[in-house]
Amino acid sequence: MTATVRQVVGGTLAVAFFCVFAGLGTWQVERRAWKLDLIERVERRVHAPPVAAPPKSEWPLVSRVRNEYAHVRVTGVFLPASQTRVKALTDRGPGFWVMTAMRLEDDSIVFVNRGFVPEDAVGAAAAPSMTPVTVTGLLRMTEPGGAFLRANDPPADRWYSRDVRAIAAARGLQDVAPYFIDADRAAGDDPPHAPVGGLTVIAFHNNHLIYAITWYTLALMIPAALWLARRPMKRATTP
Repeated sequence: MTATVRQVVGGTLAVAFFCVFAGLGTWQVERRAWKLDLIERVERRVHAPPVAAPPKSEWPLVSRVRNEYAHVRVTGVFLPASQTRVKALTDRGPGFWVMTAMRLEDDSIVFVNRGFVPEDAVGAAAAPSMTPVTVTGLLRMTEPGGAFLRANDPPADRWYSRDVRAIAAARGLQDVAPYFIDADRAAGDDPPHAPVGGLTVIAFHNNHLIYAITWYTLALMIPAALWLARRPMKRATTP
């Protein structure tokens, strides 16, 4: 391969890598803008007054981007036989989320995460009474499958994620919403009684600026490397 061919190949590769790195940097800048907008929208949803949860007719349109963390309310009757404990790890330590189905006026069902109970106080989460009640909380999307390295085991009634479809099937329930509601902490519940609501953790990783700087730095290293490579070498002189 002649020197000219090597230069052409090297220049072409350099331009290609520069474009790729610069493109990735720009993509991260766009992702950062999207993430900041998402965080702002979620903050508005969380602190807004509760609105009616999406009814059955709107379930096909429910999505993370459109609905998750919306502050909603539902009115209905809890189904005590549906109560399910889902393994949880919170700031209060290890324990369980208490998931209970609620039948609404139109006979559809929404699961409510009534709150957290520690492992040593599981019995404190008594089944709710079958009287109409209104619950407010944050809309959350179903968590299918299980947790990291831990799959849900319906036959053994072991649950590691709030998979409402699987829990509903295990409890023989139909017409179940594709979301659940993290119940707010009850007003005046101080000290809190089990199950403890209002423990939703809202956290979004936003490292896009660091990633963008990294990719742009790699892109700038390409012309810098070419410039260094083309500099004439100084010959050593003998005194």
